Amino acid sequence: MKIKVENETYLRDREVVINLTKELVRIPSVYRKNDPDGNETKVALYVAQYLKNQGIETHIEEVVPGRPNVIGIIDSGKPGKTLLFEGHTDVVTEGNKDAWTYDPFGAEVVDGRMYGRGTNDTKGNLACMITAVNSLLLDKEEFTGKIILCIPCDEEGLMLGIKHFIKQGWADGVDGAIICEPQENNVSIAQRGAMRIQVDVYGKMAHGAISWSGINPNWRMARFIVELEKLEKEEQARLGEDPYLKWPSITPTILQAPVKGDAQINVIPDHCMMTLDIRTVPDQNHEELLNKIYNIINRLKEDDPDFKVDLTILDNRPSTYTHKNDPVVQAIYDAVQSVTGDEPIYNGVPGATDGTFLHMHGIPIVTIGAGDREIPHQINEYVDIEELAVTTAIFREAALRFLNSEEK
Repeated sequence: MKIKVENETYLRDREVVINLTKELVRIPSVYRKNDPDGNETKVALYVAQYLKNQGIETHIEEVVPGRPNVIGIIDSGKPGKTLLFEGHTDVVTEGNKDAWTYDPFGAEVVDGRMYGRGTNDTKGNLACMITAVNSLLLDKEEFTGKIILCIPCDEEGLMLGIKHFIKQGWADGVDGAIICEPQENNVSIAQRGAMRIQVDVYGKMAHGAISWSGINPNWRMARFIVELEKLEKEEQARLGEDPYLKWPSITPTILQAPVKGDAQINVIPDHCMMTLDIRTVPDQNHEELLNKIYNIINRLKEDDPDFKVDLTILDNRPSTYTHKNDPVVQAIYDAVQSVTGDEPIYNGVPGATDGTFLHMHGIPIVTIGAGDREIPHQINEYVDIEELAVTTAIFREAALRFLNSEEK
């Protein structure tokens, strides 16, 4: 995606956003348990100081030890709407460093691409939103209302940062939110929901050679998995393919037996554990889906009195949908069209983002940003540097359109 017209503001912001992205990527912010440096502290402090240097009101709040949120406030002093930009500071593990062609925290630019963990997801887009807002201040652009920069920790985990942000009241009164994630600058108006469940099936430990003396939880878990696959197909047939999010899914991920102690080939375990990663679409009700899962369990119990199971809900986030006519969606759509001259593409986010919780709080959200949608979390993650510049221009234009529009 290219800009329609290059001007002085665009060229200035281009240089700034590329350099800021480099600085952010070069500060590792992978959460590593039991590692004192394995958190977002250093990058959050860098961002906070950067905002302060631009004259932006800045707040730092520690969510849990070593994991702070950063909040920036730009208040016009005039009554009006409140627009929120959201971009997280944490990144996923780089995995095997030797598998990378480039240093995962080097931010090397080769043939127009910047490589490194977070270039795409989502330090590049964090840099875009900061640069866009700072550009408005540098050019003394007139707008009403205020802008909030929400820069949370832990988006890649349990999303503790955004939950804390909302709990502290920062999201109250926000009229629209732009979630800055790699979407190839598609206007993504929907996100799949997520329900993560731990399933524990219990049995009786016994010698593999005399299996009749035990109760094998693995057989029972296997029957449950088969029934879940049937349920997934039923839901897909009932709902069809969503135009933005494709298919709902029920995916077994971790499967472990025994849960405690060492595995042995001639020993029946007494406990089998599985995790489910369930992804939903807007027409699915999580409570109804959960009831269908419990109905499967009840049927299996009727057929097998030894079927003993516990379900633990680890995470429960509904899908989101924001109407095309919502002011924040319209502002982004018009900004993409104005900046690039191209017809914007509506789309959806296959995973979940911090935006889910903002949506649950009653805030209309739209997700957009630089970067290939399929690159996040991969080896040799990258972002096109020109796309960073274009995205910055889109964010800048969208903010002005949203805040200066009378439509609420």
